[in-house]
Amino acid sequence: MADCVIVRAYGRQLDQLRAEAFRIARGRQIDWWIDRGDKGTHFCFESAEAKQAFTSMCENFAVPYVEA
Repeated sequence: MADCVIVRAYGRQLDQLRAEAFRIARGRQIDWWIDRGDKGTHFCFESAEAKQAFTSMCENFAVPYVEA
């Protein structure tokens, strides 16, 4: 089961979020993936802790997100 967050970000901001997701997942030695959807980009992690760290990054970058 995956822990996902939906964000609406584009361009450079989306690239920054991808880099942060990679860094968070690598640090916890878990897998993560991205799916594009109608409502935004889904960032999914194999750990709830990683998802929480990612949502903190979204807040730091002032990117709105929704728990999926």
